[in-house]
Amino acid sequence: MPKIEIERAAELLERIRGIRVLVVGDLMLDVYLRGGATRISPEAPVPVVRVDRQWRGLGGAANVAANLAVLGADTELVGVIGGDGAGVEFEQACDELGIGRVGARPVPGRPTTVKTRVLVGYQQVARYDRESDDDLAPADAEALRRHVESAAEAASAIVVEDYDKGVMVPAVIEAALDCGRRNGIPVVVDPKAKRFSQYAGCTVFKPNRSELASALRANVNTADAEWMERTRRRLECDHLLVTLGQDGMALMPGDAGQLLLVPAVARAVYDVSGAGDTVTAVVTAVLAAGGTGQEGAVLATHAAGIEVGKAGVATVTADEILDSLRDHAGAHIDS
Repeated sequence: MPKIEIERAAELLERIRGIRVLVVGDLMLDVYLRGGATRISPEAPVPVVRVDRQWRGLGGAANVAANLAVLGADTELVGVIGGDGAGVEFEQACDELGIGRVGARPVPGRPTTVKTRVLVGYQQVARYDRESDDDLAPADAEALRRHVESAAEAASAIVVEDYDKGVMVPAVIEAALDCGRRNGIPVVVDPKAKRFSQYAGCTVFKPNRSELASALRANVNTADAEWMERTRRRLECDHLLVTLGQDGMALMPGDAGQLLLVPAVARAVYDVSGAGDTVTAVVTAVLAAGGTGQEGAVLATHAAGIEVGKAGVATVTADEILDSLRDHAGAHIDS
């Protein structure tokens, strides 16, 4: 059974340092309120949470950028934020991680997307969102298209993170795909329902199981190589990577490779928020560093296992990935 050796993993993770990755998509600020709950509100049958800690982090496409930055990549963001207090916080969070914002521009009248999660211990009990999911106006989409084309010139890979919040309109999608083809660099796409079928020609198409089932309006059989290959051809991607939650992920490479079933790394799960972003970041970084889709999937499943063991949307370091590989030495990919 194929597996990745520690030395090879360390080599790839070292190569990630200094590569430039362009991340395009829906930008978000994640806010967390955590405390204890010892009583029920007299006003409604809901717990009263006494908040004793509050923090914020980057979400959506920006969480992918954060993971890439922590791995050592030079990262540029293209997307939109609001001209509001949350937008200022978003920019501060990017500055703290050294993330460039060549195209993360405020759009008048549009709020910064903010997801606020309320936690009791590690358990999420509520979430409230502030956002606009209207498609960008043509002038704003054209500005983003120009930012994508400019930033892609120096990039080793492009990530598209589509959360159906109105940024990934056709003009921006086409710019990302065209730049990937023109510059000969991988384009990794994490899709959502609205424009699921518009990413033909990407290098890696990475839906989760439920997204794929909903888009195809059919049962998903990721364990069947013929089904996976038919689906890959139907979606017109080089590699189809389907994330399966606690069941790991399935990769169908388009270069006459075999179906690879990558089991999840068993860990205590505290919070699954952001695990898919971590997978996207690691797969993209490995491809940009000259690795294979198989190597990216193996390292990504270790990274995702680490991420879900942390509270909230979190990043994962290269050392944590290597430690996980050492802890699971001998683990392999079923093919």
